[in-house]
Amino acid sequence: MKKAFITGITGQDGSYLAELLLKKGYEVHGIIRRSSSFNTGRLDSLYTDPHESTNLKLYHGDLTDYESMYGIIYELAPDEVYNLAAQSHVGVSFKQPIYTNMVNTTGTLNVLEAVRNVVKYKNKDIKYYQASSSEMFGNSDPKQNEDTRFDPRSPYACSKVYGFYQTVDYRKSYDMFACNGILFNHESERRGETFVTRKITMAAARIKQGLQQNLFLGNLSAKRDWGYAPDYVEAMWLMLQQDEPSDYVISTGISYSVQQFLEMVFAHLNLDWNKYVRIDEKYFRPNEVNYLEGDNSKAMKELNWTPKTDIYKMVTIMCNHDMKLAEKELILKNQNGV
Repeated sequence: MKKAFITGITGQDGSYLAELLLKKGYEVHGIIRRSSSFNTGRLDSLYTDPHESTNLKLYHGDLTDYESMYGIIYELAPDEVYNLAAQSHVGVSFKQPIYTNMVNTTGTLNVLEAVRNVVKYKNKDIKYYQASSSEMFGNSDPKQNEDTRFDPRSPYACSKVYGFYQTVDYRKSYDMFACNGILFNHESERRGETFVTRKITMAAARIKQGLQQNLFLGNLSAKRDWGYAPDYVEAMWLMLQQDEPSDYVISTGISYSVQQFLEMVFAHLNLDWNKYVRIDEKYFRPNEVNYLEGDNSKAMKELNWTPKTDIYKMVTIMCNHDMKLAEKELILKNQNGV
């Protein structure tokens, strides 16, 4: 049985990747941050009592603590390591650049170094996946591919460029099987509620139920290449099944503006977005990225990967999910007489 280790397993991508690997017969291990509250909601359908027999195991660990990472990876000696953990919100990175840098750069280096030393001292072959980001391209010309010049325009993007090149360096310096997945925006019903797509679908659903009056947004003209997260985690797995390591852009090859996404969501719920959406300057970035659109031809050719879910189907999935949440919220509100 193959063994995989996932950092960031409780996030959107980590939870979908865990599901995929379990279906493929893997033993899956992941780290979670120690907290006074449970943060494993996305894994509820997978995770059972830790004392029961299961192919999913969770550990407390800290990406910024090398000894923590090395100890877990040394004990597990996994076949595959997926480094998905990060401070991944671009807007937050402008407000917390030092924390973003510490997690995304030092954290990545800690995992890479831990993998290198376990490979060395245990003589164990380990394949490594690094979660890179389309934000690294910044305002470079679309369509962006593996050879496009990076032009990072946020602390988050800068930190991801560092992680990308550290992964390349470890691959070349130590002959490690280490890949970068340069993933363009990928969304789902498990997306964090502060990310713009989920913020829109949740607000629209709450407006439909009379629970919310307005939605405040920033730059509506920014264009992004939006895909569906479950499709993208399959690409992560495929990268580590290749004979030779490489870096891949994962995208749909089609971009839409925030306003277009907004229009799709509100139209799906039979609402006029102009009546409810307000522009708030605080949601504009200090340095805007205007247009990201990926060229996925290398992934299509070498990985035999194509996105299965178009943006319209994704919008439907997200809206239907958030309408159910809004309906439950309305029922509770009425029961409590609020």
